[in-house]
Amino acid sequence: MSYEITTPCGKIKGTEGRVKGVIAYKGIRYATAGRFEYPVQIRHWDGIYDATEYGNCAYQPRSFYNEEDVPEKAFYFNEFRRGETYTYSEDCLFLNVFVPENAKAGDKLPVLLYIHGGAFLGGCGHEKHFDCPQWPLHGVIGVTINYRLGPLGFMALPQLVDSEGRVGNYGLYDQHTAICWVKDNIKAFGGDPDKITIMGQSAGAMSVSQQCLSPLSHGLFRGAVMSSGCGVHKMMNCKARQEAYPFWQEFMKRCGCNTVEELKEASPEQIINTFQKIRKKVKGGGSALFPIIDNGLVVDKGTNIVARGEQMQIPYMCGLTSQDVLPPILYQMAGDWCKKQEMAAYGWFFDRQLPGDDCGAWHSSDLWYWFGTLDHSWRPFTVKDQELSRQMVTYLCNFVKTGNPNDDGLLNWQTYKNSGKFLLLGEKNTHMGNPSRRKLIWTMLTNKAVGE
Repeated sequence: MSYEITTPCGKIKGTEGRVKGVIAYKGIRYATAGRFEYPVQIRHWDGIYDATEYGNCAYQPRSFYNEEDVPEKAFYFNEFRRGETYTYSEDCLFLNVFVPENAKAGDKLPVLLYIHGGAFLGGCGHEKHFDCPQWPLHGVIGVTINYRLGPLGFMALPQLVDSEGRVGNYGLYDQHTAICWVKDNIKAFGGDPDKITIMGQSAGAMSVSQQCLSPLSHGLFRGAVMSSGCGVHKMMNCKARQEAYPFWQEFMKRCGCNTVEELKEASPEQIINTFQKIRKKVKGGGSALFPIIDNGLVVDKGTNIVARGEQMQIPYMCGLTSQDVLPPILYQMAGDWCKKQEMAAYGWFFDRQLPGDDCGAWHSSDLWYWFGTLDHSWRPFTVKDQELSRQMVTYLCNFVKTGNPNDDGLLNWQTYKNSGKFLLLGEKNTHMGNPSRRKLIWTMLTNKAVGE
């Protein structure tokens, strides 16, 4: 069967997805970008674009070593990447589109675009848990993306300020460009460009927050979902560019480069390995990859923007897991964000103790359930897990369709502002309630499986 369609960029050929009833268009180049340059959106290609294989991932530390040989990487490698093969390159601006097999132009299906996490240093849009979400079976088109990471995606130096006065945050601009590409092209896949929701987890959730706080985003999407990194907090505020410069200037010296031109010629391995060596030793390294105020996409600290009520006024879903990273802080952030929204905002708390080990509902564990990809995992998931995932996928797809996660077949999920409660998903039957703050604090001090 032919899975060829015509987009504004040209013809494209997809393939059957891993899930029956889903067609995948993989590795679509949405932009090009030189090193330390902002992305340029793809508008045209010649011939028929072959979208049957995933594209390159962004360079990251694991590009240059075998994860299987590094004990501290074993947990997440085992969980999401064992048995998979990835290619890495600076040419990494690719996205993937998953559609119902009978979708056609004009269907006006809603769209969910997912931004992966990984501390702005690792990850990609086609790890095991992202490979062919169940959403198209619920009438929602899914999109996953790659974007530049680490020093190649977030370096900031005064010599890199462009003609528009912008500097740094290249990875955030990649995400923004991917959203723009989807808005311009998704109609050809059967999608509705006016019904795009964005979603992210961890650094991906922080990215979604930044997109929602940006003046460049207005009109691009109509809803947002954030897991394990929702909202704003003084600990995670964007720095002024001048505060970021000293670390990167020291980085350039340690990299053996006297000029930006030399830095642009340095190998990716040299750049990333240097960053890994100094990020815990040089002042500012711990937050070096956090977005900065670039006077374009990021215009102010998030706390200031929210205080002025200038974030996007759209429906939100946000939450965390019970064995998350810094769970009491993430819980407070999610609740505060929900309370400050003019439109509906729904909070969740995921506490399913995943079968197969004793690490509980660790950071990222909810993604198996939101994507509906449990059968791609090594874990001995049960009927209970399958039913929980079915509920979560249904809530999520309802939200993407209407801005409200509820329907007649599910427990009514109340907004946080009206109820002061989260939807509790996991060990017990799904219900409204709140976790114990004392338990969250204890978890933070005793966690077994922290984030990547």
